Amino acid sequence: MKRRIIQIDEQKCNGCGACAAACHEGAIEMVNGKARLMRDDYCDGLGDCLPTCPTGAITFVEREAAPYDEAAVQAAKKGKLHAAGGCPGSAAQVLRGGCPGSRAQTLSGGAEPAAVPTAAPSRLRQWPVQIKLVPVEAPFFEDAKLLIAADCTAYAYAAFHERFIRGYITLVGCPKLDSVDYSEKLTEILKRNNIREVTVVRMEVPCCGGLEQAAKRALQASGKFIPWQVVTISTDGRIMD
Repeated sequence: MKRRIIQIDEQKCNGCGACAAACHEGAIEMVNGKARLMRDDYCDGLGDCLPTCPTGAITFVEREAAPYDEAAVQAAKKGKLHAAGGCPGSAAQVLRGGCPGSRAQTLSGGAEPAAVPTAAPSRLRQWPVQIKLVPVEAPFFEDAKLLIAADCTAYAYAAFHERFIRGYITLVGCPKLDSVDYSEKLTEILKRNNIREVTVVRMEVPCCGGLEQAAKRALQASGKFIPWQVVTISTDGRIMD
């Protein structure tokens, strides 16, 4: 079948391995210091790897390729987990201790740092939180309330954790800085998981409109009826009517 799939220019690849780490399906591996697409049927065509590449070596192409095989991907993940006796870097898991790097995890409620006993507890329930890094399927999405927030909002609104993150699975991004359309990935998250409701929190500045529009397009494209709302934060930290 002809479909969209990634293409890697080995001449541009600097061997950093960022794309392989970002590929939740395990389609990319490092071979002789270069990134290589190992199996077409492991590539879902969503392109989580594209924004991580510092040299622009990865692009989308339309070509004949085996269809994406989710069952094979899941079987391979289970095989790697069993062989390693632990959790691969991008696997979704329940957090049992410290928070390693960029693994997708379910947090245990966000314990208050021991060094700052008077600090309010974190309400973050999962990791990672960046839209570009989060997997499209993870246990923490099941029956979840989803928060899609512009990354500036947590800095502008003082009680952000209590007002917005508490009880929600959190995704953050900045359409201006990331220069990417989030709607495709958000659509897949909404399609593949049982999301109960969606709250979009954006800043009043015009560039934040891209995040709101991406969420709206994803809600429409998902084919599901999911209750949603948009909350706008002013630059001086107020919730706007």
